[in-house]
Amino acid sequence: MPIRFYSEDVAFKIKKPRNTSKWIKLAAQKERQSISEITYIFCSDRFLLPLNQKFLNHDTLTDIITFDYSSDGKISGEIYISVERVEENAQKFECPFDNELRRVMIHGVLHLMGYKDKKAGDKITMRKKEEAYLSLWTKTFHVKH
Repeated sequence: MPIRFYSEDVAFKIKKPRNTSKWIKLAAQKERQSISEITYIFCSDRFLLPLNQKFLNHDTLTDIITFDYSSDGKISGEIYISVERVEENAQKFECPFDNELRRVMIHGVLHLMGYKDKKAGDKITMRKKEEAYLSLWTKTFHVKH
């Protein structure tokens, strides 16, 4: 169950990739799901905007786009994350960059697991799941937010 990390149009490397992979796998286990393959692509707004326009018909900047290739009960997909949006949102929400990055990363995985966030009730569920898995990171690796 490989989890891979790439960057496109930005000089960015994920900190602690092994821990991050372990955390994502633990989240999947807690949801009773298994991962076939997840590829994260960390990128710029300039790289992500055309994808948002082409595939989602949204002419706006976004922090994440998830392409779900899951089948046969196995999670599989590509998750594109704008590092610029994560940086801006971390400032806006007054939280550390790494914390906001993990929130966005698990948000994409939750989408691959079938969670939605368009309706109000679905958004609440998504936020609760994000918080639970951010706490799992803290508990697993004994770190502070």
